[in-house]
Amino acid sequence: METVERMRLVGGNIALDFVNTRSGPPTGPPDDDVLTAYPDLIAWAVYAGVLSSTEAARISQEGAQAALDRALRTRDYLDDLFRSLASGGTPSTEALIRLRDDEADAIAHARLDPAQAFGWTWHDDHSLVRPLWPVVHAAVDLLTTGPRDRVKGCGGCRFLFVDESKNRSRRWCSMEDCGTTEKMRRYVAVRRTRAGRG
Repeated sequence: METVERMRLVGGNIALDFVNTRSGPPTGPPDDDVLTAYPDLIAWAVYAGVLSSTEAARISQEGAQAALDRALRTRDYLDDLFRSLASGGTPSTEALIRLRDDEADAIAHARLDPAQAFGWTWHDDHSLVRPLWPVVHAAVDLLTTGPRDRVKGCGGCRFLFVDESKNRSRRWCSMEDCGTTEKMRRYVAVRRTRAGRG
């Protein structure tokens, strides 16, 4: 089982990195999940830069299961929404409504910070769902300002990513993992074919 600290942050957007906390084959159900308890969500948020260690320490664990359940439901609809975009489809109305409602909640806890070039910062450090606010905001940003036409699914696993290559030719979440695995698979297949002819 993969741990949060060993995850690859390859999505190019924090919302996609959040979706990528489940792994597995490109199609079908996921076969691993790094978010199995609320402390995992906090650890992921710190690892991904959504929370500082100081902010994470302020969050109480009371009521944590309900917050984890909400986070997993958020991940489910974000997965459906961006997987639909990656395959050339249109996100469901239900997913868009849920994202709108979650963004409204996030913005209710945000402020424009002059010290951050008037970017959004989140000011309720004690809320158990604090890690979700930047995630849903990033999802809205990707959906509304893009580049949503560059959201893709990896050819070797279920990870989603923003293809930032000039010619939009990226096929893998990372060449070091899925890209190398696919190259090795092809190499072995070619060797078998040649050996069968010999």
